[in-house]
This record gives sequence, structure tokens and C-alpha cells, in this order.
Amino acid sequence: MLNAMTALGQGTRLVYRKGLRRYIFLPILVNVIVYATMLSVVVNRFSGWLNHWMSLVPTWLDWLSWLIWPLFVVSLLAVVFFTFTLITHLIAAPFYGFLAAKVEVQATGRIPLDDRNLAKTAIDALGREMVKLAYIAPRAAALFVISWIPGLNLFAPLLWGLFSAWVMAITYLDYPMDNNKVAFGDMRKRLSNHWWQSLSYGGLVTLITWIPLANLFLIPGAVAGAVLMWDQHYRTARELTVQGTV
Repeated sequence: MLNAMTALGQGTRLVYRKGLRRYIFLPILVNVIVYATMLSVVVNRFSGWLNHWMSLVPTWLDWLSWLIWPLFVVSLLAVVFFTFTLITHLIAAPFYGFLAAKVEVQATGRIPLDDRNLAKTAIDALGREMVKLAYIAPRAAALFVISWIPGLNLFAPLLWGLFSAWVMAITYLDYPMDNNKVAFGDMRKRLSNHWWQSLSYGGLVTLITWIPLANLFLIPGAVAGAVLMWDQHYRTARELTVQGTV
């Protein structure tokens, strides 16, 4: 956890230094627009969504309404969180990938193995996000179903927490790995091999994404922190030998 906190702190300070600040304005603008839209929708619709789902609870479970209601709230918040996360990262992925490449050069002195031009990087980044979505969506859907099954839904908050940490690890650590030509399957394997570092960093990023307004300005720091985590825990010796330096 200390490594994750150190990486996030150093990454946040790094992206706001002269030379990198210009690369974070567009991602922050995307976050602000999506955040404002999602907040407006949630404020206006959340109560109606909650009342609708509570109306579906069988009458014989009324005596458990004191427990079911907060579980529904947690589940709906998790769905909103994942929707916000997927939309923002789908739109901002090309900018985050570009930012990760610039951070890697400045923080480590190493040039990413990726030799694609900016346009090709942007197109491939969107494709990579769709691969992530195909991996995340069915698992999130399964958890959503579990959240409504009496008995099993008691474990839903814990499962959502672990899943959120894993998704955030995949989302952010993939930026430097994609820049260094690490395939999606290989990336997941590396994250699994270093599961503690992955979950601790992903969990920490999950926490900061829940901080209103501040999360808009901390997310670029999470991208930079992922680069530092990649360099410390996930990069192989072979990749070091073939990678150029500035």
C-alpha cells in the first residue's frame, strides 16, 4: 500500500510540473464535462431508480428492508461509478496514453517501445478500451445480478470493492503497458502475478475517484503513478535491455 501511495503522490506532483502540465488540460476537460452530466442525471433520477428497485422486493422480505435498502444504494452507486469511469476513460484514453508516454520519458529516462504516430495511437487506444470493456462488462453484470439475490447480496459490497480495485488497476496500469506493446492478456497476467501491488494501487485509485471535484484533478496523477508502478513492478528485464533512453 505504501508503494501505491508513494507512486500516486509522486505521479500527481509530476504531472503538474512545467513540461507536463500542458498534457493534462484536455483529459481534465473531458472529466469535467462527463462528471457534470452524470451528476445532473444522478441527482434527478437516483431517488426514482431506488424506489423502483425497492418496489420489486417481495413482501415476505419486508422485514429485511433495513438491510436491503443500503445494499441497493451501494449497488446503484457502484453502477453509476462504473458508468462514469467507462465513459470518461473511453473518451480520454488517447490523451491518457499520450500523457503516460511523456511521463515515462521524464520520470524514467526511457522511451516507450511504442513506435506508432499520434493518430494511430489514438485509434488503437480506443480499440484497447473496447477490449477492456468486453472484459469488464460481463463481470460487472454478473456482480449486479448477485447484488439482487437474497443472501448472496450480503457479500455484494465486498465483491464490488475488490472488483473496483481490479478494474482500476487494469484501467490505469494498462496505459504504460500498452505504450510498451504489452498485450492485454499478458498485462492481466502481470497484474495477477503482482496481485498485492495491483489491488493496492487500484483500490487507492478507486478511493480518489470517489472524492467529489478533487478526483477530476487527481486522475492525471493516477496515470503518472501507474507509469511509476509499471517501471518498479511490472517491467521485465528483457524490456529494459531493448528499450532506448533519452
